[in-house]
Parts: sequence; C-alpha cells; structure tokens
Amino acid sequence: MIERLVIVSILIIVGYVAFALYRKATLHHAAEQAPRDPLLANVPSNSATIVYFTTPGCIPCRTQQQPALEKLKSEMGDSVYIVKVDASEDPETAKRWGVMSAPTTFILGRDGKPSAVNYGAADAATLRQQVTKSLA
Repeated sequence: MIERLVIVSILIIVGYVAFALYRKATLHHAAEQAPRDPLLANVPSNSATIVYFTTPGCIPCRTQQQPALEKLKSEMGDSVYIVKVDASEDPETAKRWGVMSAPTTFILGRDGKPSAVNYGAADAATLRQQVTKSLA
C-alpha cells in the first residue's frame, strides 16, 4: 500500500513540474512574440494589457471570464487595456501565442512583456493581483 502512495506522490510531483515548465515556456514564447505582434499595435504604452483568448462556444468564457474582465476594467479603469481575440476566427494569432484552450489570458506589463498566463477562467481578484504586479 505504501508503494502505491509513493508512486502516486511521485506522479503528482512530476505532473506539477511538467506544468510549471510548460507555463514558463509559454511565457518565454509570448515574451518573444509580443514586441512584434500586430495584435498589440494599438495598445497604449501607459497601461497593463490583458490578451484574452476566447471562442463563441466557450461557456466559461461567457459565464466566468468575461464578467471577471468587466469587473476588473470597471475597478482599474484606464490602467488596464483588454485585447479580446476570438481564437476560432483568428487561429493564426492563437497559434502564435501558443494558445491551446479557451479561455486563456496573458497579462502584459507597461513594457509589453508577459508576466503571467492563465489557462482557464481567472477570477477578478487573481487578474487584479497579476495586473498590479505587472505595473509595479
């Protein structure tokens, strides 16, 4: 019985490390992509940016992510700029950013470099914390 517990624990640790490495690689790829991406051509330089990937059939996008983004925008005003991308209409952009699921959000600082990525819906408090950190 103890052997099974050890094996499960090792698998959990390996899975966590693999996900952390994947997240780091995605941020690195996005950091290389962001400065020259036409998607960000009209982004104001004095604000943090959230690049939000969605699809029309994404229920969590409509019921969780969109309300969280609207709440964040109403709280933070012009200090945050949101770029919404429909990944089904613009699959090339989703591919450039390494997006595999919706919703996915990237948090970019004033310098345009990604500081965080969220796979799945992120609540307003998490987004606020990430945006505030990217503005510091």
